Amino acid sequence: MQPIKRLVLGVFLLLLLLLIVAFALPQQITVARSTVINAPESDVFAYLNNYRRFNEWSPWAARDPEAKYVFSGPEEGKGARMEWSSDNPEVGSGVQEIIESQPGALVRVSLEFGDMGKGGASFRLEPSGAGTRVVWAFNADTGNNPMQRWMGLMFDRWIGKDYEEGLERLKKLVEAAR
Repeated sequence: MQPIKRLVLGVFLLLLLLLIVAFALPQQITVARSTVINAPESDVFAYLNNYRRFNEWSPWAARDPEAKYVFSGPEEGKGARMEWSSDNPEVGSGVQEIIESQPGALVRVSLEFGDMGKGGASFRLEPSGAGTRVVWAFNADTGNNPMQRWMGLMFDRWIGKDYEEGLERLKKLVEAAR
C-alpha cells in the first residue's frame, strides 16, 4: 500500500509542478520570419493586401489544392476577408480578415481557427537596399490556460517553416513578375 501512496503523491506533485511552471511560461506567443525581396514595397504590398492573390504564394494552398475558399468584403485592404475549409489537417479551416492596411508598409490580419482559437498576423514592409524586407509575424494570447501556454512553446516549430516557405514562394513570385 505504501508504494501506491507514494506513486499517487508523486504524480500529484508532478502535475502541480507542471501547472505552476505553465503560469511562468509566456502568455503572448510570437513567431516571425523575414526575407528580402528584390522589388519595391508597392510591388510586394499588392500580393499581401489582396486575399485573391494569397493562394498564389501561400504554403497551405499548395498542400491542399482541393480546399474551398470564400472571399467577402472589399477586394483588397481593410475589411477584405477569406474563409477556407479543408479536410487536410495541415490546412484546417478558418477565417482571416485584414484589419489594418498601410500602403507599402503594413498589413495586419485577424485569424480565427474555430475551436483551435484566435490569433493575429502581420506583414511589415521595410526598405532594404534596392529591395524590401518582409517580416511575417504571427501572434496569439494563450490567456490563463496552462495547456495552451505549454502548447505555445511549439508554435515556432509548427508554423515557422510554413512562414519560411511562404516567404520564399512570395519572393520568387514577386521577383519573377518584374
